Amino acid sequence: MEEIIKVNNLCKKFQLSDSKGSFFLGFQKKKKNIYAVKDISFAINKGEKVAFIGPNGAGKSTTIKMLSAILHPTSGSAEVCGMIPWENRSKLAYKIGTVFGQRSQLWQDLPVQDSFGLLARIYNLDTMEAKKNLLRLIRLFEIKDILPHPVKSLSLGQRMRCEIVASLLHKPQVLFLDEPTIGLDVTAKNIIRNLIKKQALEQETTLLLTSHDTADMEQVCEKVIILNKGKIIFNDSLSKLKAAYLNRKYIEITTESGEKIHSTVNTVETPVSKELSNLAKQYRITDLTVENPPMDEIIREIYARDE
Repeated sequence: MEEIIKVNNLCKKFQLSDSKGSFFLGFQKKKKNIYAVKDISFAINKGEKVAFIGPNGAGKSTTIKMLSAILHPTSGSAEVCGMIPWENRSKLAYKIGTVFGQRSQLWQDLPVQDSFGLLARIYNLDTMEAKKNLLRLIRLFEIKDILPHPVKSLSLGQRMRCEIVASLLHKPQVLFLDEPTIGLDVTAKNIIRNLIKKQALEQETTLLLTSHDTADMEQVCEKVIILNKGKIIFNDSLSKLKAAYLNRKYIEITTESGEKIHSTVNTVETPVSKELSNLAKQYRITDLTVENPPMDEIIREIYARDE
């Protein structure tokens, strides 16, 4: 498989000033170094959909900004689409797309369609090819009715769909998504997730997605990289993440009288079938569900083990 993103021993250090003392009293402020990203290495193959997960301050957004040439690293190396990002910022811009959930790339006072037109000019896109791709994206993301409206009049869900379309106009090989569903309601989140996944499958777009919402990871991605305090603590497939940490099942049964009974099974010690057999001896069961722990619970466990 072709590696489209390669990262080796990447570090980003920030220098912070200690706020003790007073400038007016002539106290000298002390400075200390903080590593946002510390010696991380990973590779992503072309077409992979990868979740970049971690708590606040883990280093997710900092890494994305280095890979998209917004930040320079303190040390280490990286390649995206065969280029060193911070040395080839202009060229790389034609190969990647970026979506930051809390920052817009659209012009707020212009109609959506005018923003798309300006971006097409900025990327020097062939008129016919750009129009063909835009029409495909408009159909896929269902934004035809909102094209004449100013960006500032859109709902957050509508704006995010337009943001993603804007990032895909030039057919990037890699799409960086930093919290693309932040602030959205459940319905809008599901729409965005489905559209992102469909786009990636149709165009073989490589995805690197950061999010605090584990449902983004479960519904869109096939591989997971988990960061904690600037270091990678897990880098493998989503299925292996589940296999390594899914040592329990949650059972809910509904009895003949309508009562709901809950049970947690340690699958290392007790087979699920045995627990169900025990419950069946105690109750007349009319319905049952067996579920894995939610992904955010699994990730909390990984953090705890790392600590």
